[in-house]
Amino acid sequence: MSDTEFDIIRRYFTRQQPDREDVITGIGDDAALLQMPAGMELVVSMDTLVDGVHFPRGTAAAAIGHKALAVNLSDLAAMGAEPAWATLSLTLPEADANWLAGFSQAFFKLADRFGVQLVGGDTTQGPLSITVQAHGFVPAGKSLRRRGAQVGDHIYVTGTLGGAGLALQLAGEAGGELQQRLDYPQPRIDAGQTLRGIASAAIDISDGLLADLGHLLEHDQLGAALSIDDLPRSAAFAETVKQGGADVRSQYYDLPLSAGDDYELCFTVPEALRGQLASVRQQLSCACTRIGIVEQQAGIRCHMADGKRYAMTARGYRHFGASPHG
Repeated sequence: MSDTEFDIIRRYFTRQQPDREDVITGIGDDAALLQMPAGMELVVSMDTLVDGVHFPRGTAAAAIGHKALAVNLSDLAAMGAEPAWATLSLTLPEADANWLAGFSQAFFKLADRFGVQLVGGDTTQGPLSITVQAHGFVPAGKSLRRRGAQVGDHIYVTGTLGGAGLALQLAGEAGGELQQRLDYPQPRIDAGQTLRGIASAAIDISDGLLADLGHLLEHDQLGAALSIDDLPRSAAFAETVKQGGADVRSQYYDLPLSAGDDYELCFTVPEALRGQLASVRQQLSCACTRIGIVEQQAGIRCHMADGKRYAMTARGYRHFGASPHG
């Protein structure tokens, strides 16, 4: 690296911006000094993105900068939290000025949108890897959690499913809306906060619906029945699958069930609170679709509109033993 670590931090990550009042000391000291608001609990999430594993090699720096923060904000959304602070650990093969500019600009654009202040981190040389830790607040006792679903609760998802997975499958040839879904996921912060007191359990969909819903259900040793024709798919997804030929049926059903990178929320709502959900749905920045119901019998059973069971082998992204993005 021709630039030192401190040159990179000063040039790309130390910004002239209004500081949050709860940041006593941010970038520029040995550690951040932060003030927790009274009556709030701290929610912390951390994710690492590795070149060729979590994003395809050659992905634009701006897309990586956005996604590195977005995936952490999605975890905060699943807990019903309000984002506040972030730290960034950046490992770079070299100090490429254009790459750093694109990465940092996209990172801060998303951070500014949600009032997040970068308060520290680390920069070093090596294979491209990005680790972000995000912090947020939730009123004491009001967080959404994976556990809490009960038999008879209705299962919902935000947004649409399968688009990011289809873009990844098309290896850069998707373009338009589908590529945006893969490169620039939108954390559902407003939905998470709105669902406090309504959802009995929640999780973000990062590894695929079946895998993540399975994580939600396993805490309470429950199962689910899903209506796979009700899974929300974008018009761009449906049209691209239709034009693609090949195994249209498999793509149309399997990708929304198993593809990762959607970063939507999956949550459960008791029957008694469905009316309350209906009354706040107009406040959300995304659609909200009922896709099934929680059952006592373990496992997730998928049914088509005609009542027939639908079986598939893919269960979602695996962090070890999975095929890299290449």
